[in-house]
Amino acid sequence: MYTIDKQFEFEYGHRVWTQTLDERFSLDNRCICRHLHGHHAIVKLHLAAKELTDGMVTDFKHLNCFKQFLDDVLDHRFIIDENDPLFLLDSAIINDYIDHGFYRTVDLSTLSIPETLPDEIKLSVVEKYDSFVIVDFIPTSENICKWLYDIANKMLDALNVYVSKVEFKETPKSHCSYEE
Repeated sequence: MYTIDKQFEFEYGHRVWTQTLDERFSLDNRCICRHLHGHHAIVKLHLAAKELTDGMVTDFKHLNCFKQFLDDVLDHRFIIDENDPLFLLDSAIINDYIDHGFYRTVDLSTLSIPETLPDEIKLSVVEKYDSFVIVDFIPTSENICKWLYDIANKMLDALNVYVSKVEFKETPKSHCSYEE
């Protein structure tokens, strides 16, 4: 089996609204991951193939489609669980979504923004909802890693390679991986 890997980086925000801690191990019960916060993510895709094509597993340039997904969809965006109570509070403003398969975004054209608000506040409301990447899971590192694994496998399926593993670094000291 031949393998290659390539690393990508992006900035994102999230919150783990279900975080609980066992104080015997964490030494306190401050659930700071419940706060809105951000990270500099590093993702490494590992690809494998039984046979080489033109002497390669695949050309590294074929991974530009995954990089474009990270840049266009996730970079400087907020990954939020559709069941997060903070997100559910916004249901009076959000009227519709755009389904992108692995995630949804808010249909900005259908927002219910009071006309009496000043223009700069209306713009801020639109920018807030434009930043959301809505998922159907709690956006922990582990879940984001599995999600990226699924997305990359679907994107690259036609190349006759498979994503053998995804590594995800949320911080320089905290990593996870997913492989099947």
